[in-house]
Amino acid sequence: MISSLRGRVLHLEPDSVVIDVHGVGYAVAVTAQHARQLHLGDEVLVHTSMIVREDAMLLFGFEDRSELDVFGHLLSVSGVGPKSALGVLSALTVDQIATAVADEDDAPFRRVSGIGPKTAKLIVVQLAGKLTAPARATPGVPAAQGLGVQLAAALVALGWSERVATETAENVLAEAPAGATVPALLKLALAHLGPARAERTGV
Repeated sequence: MISSLRGRVLHLEPDSVVIDVHGVGYAVAVTAQHARQLHLGDEVLVHTSMIVREDAMLLFGFEDRSELDVFGHLLSVSGVGPKSALGVLSALTVDQIATAVADEDDAPFRRVSGIGPKTAKLIVVQLAGKLTAPARATPGVPAAQGLGVQLAAALVALGWSERVATETAENVLAEAPAGATVPALLKLALAHLGPARAERTGV
Protein backbone atom coordinates (compact mmCIF):
# COMPACT_ATOMS: atom_id res chain seq x y z
CA MET A 1 0.00 0.00 0.00
CA ILE A 2 1.43 3.40 -1.03
CA SER A 3 0.45 5.93 1.64
CA SER A 4 2.61 8.86 0.51
CA LEU A 5 5.00 9.97 -2.21
CA ARG A 6 7.82 12.51 -2.20
CA GLY A 7 9.45 13.53 -5.45
CA ARG A 8 9.59 16.03 -8.30
CA VAL A 9 6.73 17.01 -10.57
CA LEU A 10 7.45 15.46 -13.96
CA HIS A 11 4.15 16.16 -15.73
CA LEU A 12 0.97 18.10 -14.97
CA GLU A 13 -2.66 17.83 -16.06
CA PRO A 14 -5.69 19.80 -14.75
CA ASP A 15 -6.60 16.93 -12.44
CA SER A 16 -3.47 14.78 -12.17
CA VAL A 17 0.29 14.87 -11.73
CA VAL A 18 3.18 12.55 -12.48
CA ILE A 19 5.68 12.48 -9.62
CA ASP A 20 9.20 11.22 -10.24
CA VAL A 21 10.40 9.26 -7.21
CA HIS A 22 13.99 8.05 -7.75
CA GLY A 23 13.43 7.53 -11.45
CA VAL A 24 9.96 5.99 -11.20
CA GLY A 25 7.02 8.12 -12.37
CA TYR A 26 3.80 7.75 -10.39
CA ALA A 27 0.56 9.05 -11.93
CA VAL A 28 -1.54 10.58 -9.16
CA ALA A 29 -5.05 12.02 -9.45
CA VAL A 30 -5.37 15.28 -7.47
CA THR A 31 -7.96 17.98 -6.93
CA ALA A 32 -8.11 20.83 -9.43
CA GLN A 33 -6.97 23.32 -6.77
CA HIS A 34 -3.96 21.17 -5.89
CA ALA A 35 -2.96 20.82 -9.55
CA ARG A 36 -3.07 24.60 -10.03
CA GLN A 37 -0.63 25.10 -7.16
CA LEU A 38 1.98 22.77 -8.64
CA HIS A 39 4.72 23.53 -11.16
CA LEU A 40 7.04 21.34 -13.20
CA GLY A 41 10.15 20.52 -11.22
CA ASP A 42 8.58 21.22 -7.82
CA GLU A 43 9.58 18.97 -4.92
CA VAL A 44 6.25 17.74 -3.50
CA LEU A 45 4.88 15.46 -0.82
CA VAL A 46 1.43 13.99 -1.35
CA HIS A 47 -0.56 11.76 0.98
CA THR A 48 -2.05 9.01 -1.13
CA SER A 49 -4.85 6.50 -1.27
CA MET A 50 -4.31 3.53 -3.57
CA ILE A 51 -7.39 2.00 -5.16
CA VAL A 52 -6.80 -1.49 -6.57
CA ARG A 53 -9.08 -2.78 -9.32
CA GLU A 54 -9.00 -5.81 -11.57
CA ASP A 55 -7.75 -3.72 -14.49
CA ALA A 56 -5.80 -0.95 -12.75
CA MET A 57 -4.11 0.43 -9.65
CA LEU A 58 -5.06 4.07 -9.08
CA LEU A 59 -3.39 6.63 -6.84
CA PHE A 60 -5.23 9.66 -5.42
CA GLY A 61 -3.08 12.31 -3.77
CA PHE A 62 -3.77 15.09 -1.25
CA GLU A 63 -1.88 18.00 0.29
CA ASP A 64 -2.59 16.98 3.89
CA ARG A 65 -3.90 14.12 5.97
CA SER A 66 -7.23 15.80 6.69
CA GLU A 67 -8.15 15.70 2.99
CA LEU A 68 -7.04 12.09 2.77
CA ASP A 69 -9.15 11.20 5.81
CA VAL A 70 -12.25 12.87 4.36
CA PHE A 71 -11.61 11.11 1.03
CA GLY A 72 -11.69 7.79 2.89
CA HIS A 73 -14.92 8.72 4.66
CA LEU A 74 -16.52 9.71 1.37
CA LEU A 75 -15.56 6.35 -0.16
CA SER A 76 -17.48 4.64 2.64
CA VAL A 77 -20.73 6.23 1.42
CA SER A 78 -22.91 4.08 -0.82
CA GLY A 79 -22.70 5.23 -4.41
CA VAL A 80 -19.56 7.37 -3.99
CA GLY A 81 -16.55 6.18 -5.97
CA PRO A 82 -13.03 7.60 -5.91
CA LYS A 83 -13.61 10.04 -8.77
CA SER A 84 -16.80 11.36 -7.16
CA ALA A 85 -15.04 11.67 -3.80
CA LEU A 86 -12.21 13.60 -5.45
CA GLY A 87 -14.84 15.79 -7.14
CA VAL A 88 -16.34 16.65 -3.76
CA LEU A 89 -12.91 17.65 -2.44
CA SER A 90 -12.30 19.71 -5.58
CA ALA A 91 -15.52 21.64 -5.01
CA LEU A 92 -15.51 21.93 -1.20
CA THR A 93 -12.90 22.34 1.51
CA VAL A 94 -12.62 19.88 4.39
CA ASP A 95 -14.25 22.43 6.73
CA GLN A 96 -17.11 23.08 4.27
CA ILE A 97 -17.78 19.34 3.98
CA ALA A 98 -17.76 18.87 7.76
CA THR A 99 -20.02 21.90 8.28
CA ALA A 100 -22.52 20.73 5.66
CA VAL A 101 -22.68 17.29 7.28
CA ALA A 102 -23.06 18.79 10.77
CA ASP A 103 -25.86 21.07 9.50
CA GLU A 104 -27.54 18.16 7.67
CA ASP A 105 -27.34 20.29 4.52
CA ASP A 106 -27.00 18.25 1.33
CA ALA A 107 -27.23 21.26 -1.02
CA PRO A 108 -23.43 21.77 -1.31
CA PHE A 109 -23.02 18.13 -2.37
CA ARG A 110 -25.83 18.32 -4.93
CA ARG A 111 -23.89 21.08 -6.66
CA VAL A 112 -20.91 18.78 -7.22
CA SER A 113 -20.74 17.27 -10.70
CA GLY A 114 -21.57 13.56 -10.61
CA ILE A 115 -23.32 13.69 -7.23
CA GLY A 116 -27.10 13.27 -7.49
CA PRO A 117 -29.74 14.21 -4.90
CA LYS A 118 -29.91 10.70 -3.44
CA THR A 119 -26.14 10.37 -3.07
CA ALA A 120 -25.89 13.88 -1.61
CA LYS A 121 -28.40 12.89 1.06
CA LEU A 122 -26.53 9.67 1.77
CA ILE A 123 -23.28 11.63 2.30
CA VAL A 124 -24.96 13.72 4.98
CA VAL A 125 -26.62 10.75 6.66
CA GLN A 126 -23.74 8.27 6.54
CA LEU A 127 -21.02 10.74 7.56
CA ALA A 128 -22.99 12.17 10.50
CA GLY A 129 -20.79 12.16 13.60
CA LYS A 130 -17.66 11.13 11.68
CA LEU A 131 -16.31 14.59 10.79
CA THR A 132 -15.37 17.49 13.06
CA ALA A 133 -16.95 20.77 12.00
CA PRO A 134 -14.97 23.98 12.65
CA ALA A 135 -15.93 26.01 15.70
CA ARG A 136 -18.35 28.80 14.98
CA ALA A 137 -19.12 32.05 16.75
CA THR A 138 -22.26 32.27 18.87
CA PRO A 139 -25.23 33.00 16.54
CA GLY A 140 -25.88 36.71 16.27
CA VAL A 141 -22.53 37.63 17.88
CA PRO A 142 -19.75 38.62 15.46
CA ALA A 143 -16.36 36.99 16.15
CA ALA A 144 -14.73 40.33 17.00
CA GLN A 145 -17.52 41.12 19.44
CA GLY A 146 -17.04 37.73 21.10
CA LEU A 147 -13.35 38.51 21.60
CA GLY A 148 -14.27 41.90 23.04
CA VAL A 149 -16.57 40.31 25.60
CA GLN A 150 -13.85 37.84 26.66
CA LEU A 151 -11.23 40.59 26.85
CA ALA A 152 -13.46 42.89 28.91
CA ALA A 153 -14.30 40.04 31.28
CA ALA A 154 -10.60 39.30 31.77
CA LEU A 155 -9.91 42.96 32.60
CA VAL A 156 -12.80 43.08 35.08
CA ALA A 157 -11.40 39.95 36.73
CA LEU A 158 -8.07 41.77 37.06
CA GLY A 159 -9.70 44.64 38.94
CA TRP A 160 -10.77 47.26 36.40
CA SER A 161 -14.28 48.62 36.35
CA GLU A 162 -16.69 47.29 33.72
CA ARG A 163 -16.79 50.69 32.01
CA VAL A 164 -13.01 50.95 31.73
CA ALA A 165 -12.71 47.32 30.69
CA THR A 166 -15.32 47.67 27.93
CA GLU A 167 -13.83 50.91 26.56
CA THR A 168 -10.32 49.44 26.58
CA ALA A 169 -11.47 46.26 24.86
CA GLU A 170 -13.12 48.30 22.09
CA ASN A 171 -9.99 50.39 21.59
CA VAL A 172 -7.70 47.37 21.52
CA LEU A 173 -9.87 45.47 19.03
CA ALA A 174 -9.89 48.47 16.71
CA GLU A 175 -6.09 48.43 16.56
CA ALA A 176 -5.28 44.73 16.95
CA PRO A 177 -4.05 42.64 13.99
CA ALA A 178 -6.40 40.11 12.47
CA GLY A 179 -6.40 36.73 14.19
CA ALA A 180 -5.10 38.04 17.52
CA THR A 181 -5.86 35.74 20.47
CA VAL A 182 -7.35 36.80 23.80
CA PRO A 183 -3.99 36.49 25.65
CA ALA A 184 -2.32 38.69 23.02
CA LEU A 185 -5.18 41.19 23.21
CA LEU A 186 -4.92 41.21 27.01
CA LYS A 187 -1.26 42.23 26.82
CA LEU A 188 -2.18 45.07 24.46
CA ALA A 189 -4.95 46.14 26.81
CA LEU A 190 -2.60 46.22 29.79
CA ALA A 191 -0.19 48.34 27.78
CA HIS A 192 -3.06 50.77 27.06
CA LEU A 193 -3.95 50.92 30.73
CA GLY A 194 -0.41 51.73 31.82
CA PRO A 195 2.62 49.81 33.05
CA ALA A 196 2.01 50.51 36.72
CA ARG A 197 -1.38 48.81 36.71
CA ALA A 198 -0.02 46.00 34.53
CA GLU A 199 2.69 45.26 37.09
CA ARG A 200 0.16 44.99 39.90
CA THR A 201 -1.86 42.41 37.93
CA GLY A 202 1.15 40.15 37.60
CA VAL A 203 0.45 39.66 33.84
